[in-house]
Amino acid sequence: MKIRILQIVLLLGIAYLGYLLWETIQTPVRFNREKDERAALVVQNLKDIRSVQQMYRSLNDTFANNLDSLIKFMHQGQIPVVKLTYDPTDTTLTKTISDTLGYISVADSLFGRRPNFKVENLKYIPFSDKEKFTMEAGRINKGGVMVPVFMAMARKEDYLDGLDKNLIRNPSVKDLIVGSMSEPTIDGNWE
Repeated sequence: MKIRILQIVLLLGIAYLGYLLWETIQTPVRFNREKDERAALVVQNLKDIRSVQQMYRSLNDTFANNLDSLIKFMHQGQIPVVKLTYDPTDTTLTKTISDTLGYISVADSLFGRRPNFKVENLKYIPFSDKEKFTMEAGRINKGGVMVPVFMAMARKEDYLDGLDKNLIRNPSVKDLIVGSMSEPTIDGNWE
């Protein structure tokens, strides 16, 4: 009888240790899966910020230095809709005639085909408690030329809010950044 009880206790102990081993392996696996899903949404927002910044620069020759200016530009900025036709007197087809047909808002131009896209939500980091992306813009001297630059960033502590803090501190888990304040690039650190 005592041996039977001991066997049952050992079996329960083995099952419990097996469960602990399973959880030790699965915790980082679940974290990485959730991190990747969250990062994909944050990266999409950073790509959207980059698209708006590129449009802003094409119309203003500089980047917007904060998210509120960028949102205002999306609401109020207008892009001309231009019709290009070849000049009928040019046989080489190199000359064109442009005709402005009207104007379209920046938000409609960039995001009009995305259902449920809300311009105001672009400044907030997904999965954070309404934390905003950090953004700055300026100019740097590159080869004797002043070049406009910008950077937008989502801190890992913000977009991974609510997950295991020890795993967030891991150096392989990074803040997500698009652009740079020291180099003339608009690439993201995920690319």
